[in-house]
Formats: sequence, structure tokens, C-alpha cells
Amino acid sequence: MRANAGILGIPVLMALLLVRFPGHDQVAAALFIAFSLTDTVDGQLARRSGTVSDLGKFLDPLADKLFVLAVLIVLVQEGLVAAWVVVVIFSRELIITILRSVGASQGRVISAAPLGKTKTVMQMAAVTLLILQRPYPVLVPLADVAVAVAVVFTLGSGLDYLWRFRYLLGPFDTSRLRPGPAGGAPEASPAAELGQVLRANGLTVSVAESSTGGMVGALITDEAGSSIYFLGGVIAYSNQAKERELGVSRELLDSVGAVSREVAEAMATGVRQRFGTNLAVSVTGIAGPAADASSKPVGLTYIAVATETRCSSRQFNFTGDRASNRRQAANEALRMLSAEVRSIRQASP
Repeated sequence: MRANAGILGIPVLMALLLVRFPGHDQVAAALFIAFSLTDTVDGQLARRSGTVSDLGKFLDPLADKLFVLAVLIVLVQEGLVAAWVVVVIFSRELIITILRSVGASQGRVISAAPLGKTKTVMQMAAVTLLILQRPYPVLVPLADVAVAVAVVFTLGSGLDYLWRFRYLLGPFDTSRLRPGPAGGAPEASPAAELGQVLRANGLTVSVAESSTGGMVGALITDEAGSSIYFLGGVIAYSNQAKERELGVSRELLDSVGAVSREVAEAMATGVRQRFGTNLAVSVTGIAGPAADASSKPVGLTYIAVATETRCSSRQFNFTGDRASNRRQAANEALRMLSAEVRSIRQASP
């Protein structure tokens, strides 16, 4: 495991900010930038060489936080920044670190998000200007603006993390419930709603899953009496399984890739024919945390619904971690099925 340059540089930077000799602030600012860039390059090299670990994903953002906060504390002592700024930044980092700890306890790693990385860049730019404003007073207004921008991004990225990973904070699995009207009881889960409309219309369903790995079928069969309308499913995780079990052609897989609208529709059509059901749903996507050899983005998911007369599909771009992306895909598949049943009912004479 590589040593983090930012952590090693904390005592050096603190000393440079506290001592007095010609050019000490300029040296401190230069080292601050150098240590920040070193950490960035180190992370990029780790990703390119495939040496990124779950521990690294957890510790790297934490190291950046300690690096910035340590310098900010010294700047408060030197009267170069208001204490409330550090309180806001520290509070945000503490909350997100707690969120990461909760995720780690459940076997889920919350890696740095794009907005979080932008926040870090904004904070580092602000710190650099705060250091340089002492030898160069002309930079004071610019430093004030940079601090304000950094605070906005700090609060915004914190809210973004809390919203994207809100399911980690609940005492139970909130994916089974949807908020009801204001002041009312929660509505039925997507699986319960699907069961109701299938039973009411005497229809049957089957599933073909790749990225969700059986989660759609599990949600359906969580409902009592689901054997009336759920006939079965296929977990076709590999391309070979998609060919063998669902009849997806090798030519199609080679030309557009497993994560595509065309393959999703072929999977749905294949599983419906295999089980002889009225409807079928399929899910194929890139759940994360990495896209493996694919150039397609993490979170890209295609869901298709096949009936006896047609097959339709939708593209989704989920932005959570692996568990969240799979959960969202499974619930969207159930909702698409329910919507299709309603459209069939409305079209009936």
C-alpha cells in the first residue's frame, strides 16, 4: 500500500505556516500544491495499474480531508480564515465519514463521487489562496470568493452523498416502501403493486436478469401468493448463458455488447418464450464499482418488457454504488411491468 504524501506532508506544512522566515508562506503554498498533485497522480496510477482496493477507496478520501483540515486549523490560529468555515467543512467530513463507516459495516464501499472530488479541488484552491494572501494582500478578495465557493461545494456535495446513499441510514430496507401522500401511510412496494395488477388481470410473468443477479425474482417472490403469477426466471450473467438459456445471438452480443437495448429486448423475448408467460422483464447493466473492460459508464442499465405482441425497453443511468444501482434497477423493472399491465388493460375492449 502506497504511503499518502498528504498525510506525510501535514507536519511540514504546519511548521512552515507557523515559523517566520523570508518566503515561508510561498514555500508552504508550493508544497501544499505539490502534495495535492502527488496524491492525485498516485490515485490515477493506482486505478490504471488495477491496484485500487476497497481499503484504498475508503482511506484516500479520508487522507484528503485530514490534509486540508490540518492546514485550515493552522490558518484559523494565524487569523487567515474564520473558524466557522472550518466548522462547516469538518462537520460535513465527519458526517460523510460516518456514512462511509456505516457502508463499510454492511460490506459497501462509498468511493469518492464526482461532486465530492470537485469539492476537494475547490477547497484546495481556497487554501492555497488563503496561504498566499498573507504575503500578497491583493489576493484577499479572491481568497474570500474562493472560500465562499468551497463552502457551497462542501455543503452541496455533502447533501449529494446523503441523498444518494440515504438507504444506508434507515433502520430497515426502505426499497420495499414508497412515500405516500403527505401525512399518509406508505404506498405498496413495487413488488406488491405488481402482484396486485397481475392477479387482477390473470396474467403471468417471468424474468431474465444479468446485473441484478436474481434480485427482481427475489422481490417478486417475497410477496405471498406470487406462485399464481410468477412462473420462473433465468440469471444469465455471462454472454454464454445469454446465448444458451435465452437464445440471444452471438452476433448481437458481439456487435452491440451485453449492456445494450437490443440485448435487453432479446433477453426479455427469450425468457417469455421459454416460460410461456404473458409478460417478461429483463435487466442488463453495469452495476459497478468499475466498468471492467467496457467503455460504457457505471450505472448504465437497460430494462426491457416483452408481451405477446411487442417488446419495449428503457435506458437508465444510475449514480449510486453497486448495491444501490442493482436495487434501483430491480425496482424500476417491477414498475415497468406494472405500467405495461395497465396499458394492456386499457387497450382491452
